[in-house]
Amino acid sequence: MILEPLILMFIVWQIRKNLRLLLPDTHWNKNLKWAMIGIAILFILERILPITVVTNWIWRLLILGIGYQVFKLPLLEKMRTIIIAFLPLIIINAIKDLLEIIYLPLYEKIEDYLGLAVGCSLAWMIAMLIRSNKQNKALKKERDKTLAEEERNKFISAQKEKLELIVEERTAEITKQKDELMHAFTELKNTQSQLIHSEKMASLGELTAGIAHEIQNPLNFVNNFSEVSNELIDEMNEELDKGDIEEAKAIAADIKQNLEKIAHHGQRADGIVKGMLQHSRSGNGKKEATDINKLTDEYFRLAYHGLRAKNKSFNAALETSYDETLGEIDIIPQDIGRVILNLFTNAFYAVGEKTSKSASEDYKPTVSVTTKKTKDKVIITVRDNGNGIPKKVLDKIFQPFFTTKPTGEGTGLGLSMSYDIITAHKGELNVDTEKGKFTEFKISIPIKNNRAT
Repeated sequence: MILEPLILMFIVWQIRKNLRLLLPDTHWNKNLKWAMIGIAILFILERILPITVVTNWIWRLLILGIGYQVFKLPLLEKMRTIIIAFLPLIIINAIKDLLEIIYLPLYEKIEDYLGLAVGCSLAWMIAMLIRSNKQNKALKKERDKTLAEEERNKFISAQKEKLELIVEERTAEITKQKDELMHAFTELKNTQSQLIHSEKMASLGELTAGIAHEIQNPLNFVNNFSEVSNELIDEMNEELDKGDIEEAKAIAADIKQNLEKIAHHGQRADGIVKGMLQHSRSGNGKKEATDINKLTDEYFRLAYHGLRAKNKSFNAALETSYDETLGEIDIIPQDIGRVILNLFTNAFYAVGEKTSKSASEDYKPTVSVTTKKTKDKVIITVRDNGNGIPKKVLDKIFQPFFTTKPTGEGTGLGLSMSYDIITAHKGELNVDTEKGKFTEFKISIPIKNNRAT
């Protein structure tokens, strides 16, 4: 039968045509060309030699094999319509040949029905080929669109090269201008540094007073423990005179503990001095694992007792709420301690000022501190029920040397340094206030890249 070889030739030709659109200049085109030549040679041999019965089945197997590859390879997806078009005709012809060979009476009985089936399969084939032709036109249109896009990209590339040349020329000009600006900027920076140095020297007197105030608390501890140690030494001598060695050793242990506390508070005083000077010079503090709750509580008590040492009549309620799951995170404890101490000092000053000006006996000065751990940050909140901060100066409180305190009572560096320290920790320092009611400072320090235990 001449139909099968023609179908096979048509399918191979269509595959080659589609692949030339999708994959031009590949080995596929050459291989399919040789496949078409092979089909033609086999067809000629079939016409010459009496092997039609064998070659018919060869054609069908080849068509089915190629059809399998078409459905298997995503690249040939658009060829599936053609395979579906020819498949009913191939199957019906195969059934006819099998019936004619195996059971001729049945073949003769249903030959008319098989002929009708062949006619229907031909109609199906024509309809599907028309559909395939439309798909091929769409593919060609898509290919033309791709080629147009490539041409457009080439044009854009050419324009890009021209623009790059222009940009290089402009860049050279800008670089020259940049060098000139950098020279001017360097001179301006030197002038600015001299000006900042002059301003810092002018505020040195106020800064010194602030440092003295901050280190007074640990110095008080040092003095107190020194006095107690002297008394303990006298007691130890008395016990030694009595011959009570055990009691003398116990007193010696207390003296040793006091000396350790003296050393501890001496180091704390040193840390406070360094922290106060952070605004005027860069430090080399290193992050270390720190218990935020312990650090906060320590400076809370330190600030309160320091103010009480200066003003015996001062009194305030202390409220704490520490998140026990907070654990340790990597911070520079000296710097964060300086921030917390400054916020506590300001809070106690605010409630003290309101107490001195308030005629109401119902007013109860209160300062509270809260720590909280969220998913990605640690939050420390310091709140007081003082007079609050006026809205008109709220946007200035983090500026260096700005203060709402009377002359001689504040340097104006505390909140500025605190803001810089928290920013250096990649955190935030925010304030919420209402005049006559409260002020609340909130420190947020990210846990990311810090160690939490």
